[in-house]
Amino acid sequence: MLMAHPAVLANLMEQYDTLRILHAENGDKEVQQRMQDIAYTLCVSTGTRDIDSALVAARHQLPGARPLDDSVLST
Repeated sequence: MLMAHPAVLANLMEQYDTLRILHAENGDKEVQQRMQDIAYTLCVSTGTRDIDSALVAARHQLPGARPLDDSVLST
């Protein structure tokens, strides 16, 4: 599997988090589409099928990630 450059992953994660914080899923169609596009790109870039898994996988690929980062999500 090809690996996305860590800088690309970091940028995608930042964009996704910003849109999520701003509740883009409730915005106009263009904003919703942008959020979906970023989520899709993160999934493709990390070889996952859903955004939650993609975000965890992307974090693991960033410099300084530890083996246990995000391995167990607590609520």
